[in-house]
Amino acid sequence: CVVQLWDSEEPVPRAELLAGVAGKRGLLCLLSDRIDREVLEAAGPSLKVISTMSVGFDHLALDEIKKRGIRVGYTPNVLTDATAELSVALLLSACRRLPEAAEQVKNGGWTTWKPLWMCGYGLSDSTVGIIGLGRIGQAVARRLKPFGVKKFLYTASHPRPESAAEFEAEFVPLMKLAEESDFVVVTCALTPDTQGMCNKGFFSRMKKTSVFVNTSRGAVVNQEDLYDALAHGHIAAAGLDVTTPEPLPTDHPLLSLKNCVILPHVGSATYATRSTMAVLAADNLLAGLRGDPMPHELVL
Repeated sequence: CVVQLWDSEEPVPRAELLAGVAGKRGLLCLLSDRIDREVLEAAGPSLKVISTMSVGFDHLALDEIKKRGIRVGYTPNVLTDATAELSVALLLSACRRLPEAAEQVKNGGWTTWKPLWMCGYGLSDSTVGIIGLGRIGQAVARRLKPFGVKKFLYTASHPRPESAAEFEAEFVPLMKLAEESDFVVVTCALTPDTQGMCNKGFFSRMKKTSVFVNTSRGAVVNQEDLYDALAHGHIAAAGLDVTTPEPLPTDHPLLSLKNCVILPHVGSATYATRSTMAVLAADNLLAGLRGDPMPHELVL
C-alpha cells in the first residue's frame, strides 16, 4: 500500500490534514487530531477505516463516521498499566506535596527540620473513591490496596459487582463518594453524562482534607470550579494529567496554585506502552483495509 506520512511529533496542520486525507482509504490518527465532519467530507467516499492511536475517542465524530459506514480501530488495554502507575504517582505527588517540597530544596526554603513543615496526607487507613471502575480504575485500585487503604468506593454508569469484588469496593452515588472519600481518582470515559460532572456541587461535598486526581479527560472537570475549591481551601490538593484545553495556557489560574500538580497528558508515556500502541494502531488499520476483523474495533 502507499502511505502518506506527516513526519513530525507536532500535530498536522488542519489544512495539511484536509488536503492529505482526500481520496485515502485509511487514516491513522492521534487523539490530538480532530476527525470531524469537515475531515470526513474532505476524505470523500473512499475512506473506509480510521485507526486512532488512543484508548479515548472523543476526538472522533462517531455519529458522522457511523453514517458513512467507516470502521474504527482503537488501542485499549495496552495502556492500562502505564496509566494506572501514573495515576498513583500523581496522587502521591499531590497528597505528599512532592513538587512543592522539591522546589523548596532548590530555592533555599529547606532550612532545618520542622515538625509540621511540608506535611501532607497519607493513604494508610483512608477511603479512596474511584469514578469509573473500568480497566484503568481497577488497575489503580489494585496498586493502591497495598498502601493500606481501608475502604474503596466507586461510582459508574451501573454497578460492577464482579470487578468490585477484588477490592470489596462499594457502589455509591457520585455525591456520597465525594462526601466520604479521602482521595478521589477519576478514570471514567468522557461521555455526555460525565462531561463537567466534577463541578462546584461535587467539590463542595468533598472533605477539606481530600485530594482529587484526574487521569481520564479534562472535560470531565469544570476547571473554574476546581480552581475555586483549591484556592479557597475547600479541598486540600489536586493532581491532573488531563486538562481543557491541552496544552493548558501557561497563564491559566490553576498553574498559579501550589496545591495543584499538573502534568502534560503523559499517562501512557512509557517507551514500551507507546510502542505497543503504535503497532496495534497499525495492525487495526491494515486489518480494516483487508476487510478482516481488527484486533480492537470500536463497535459503533
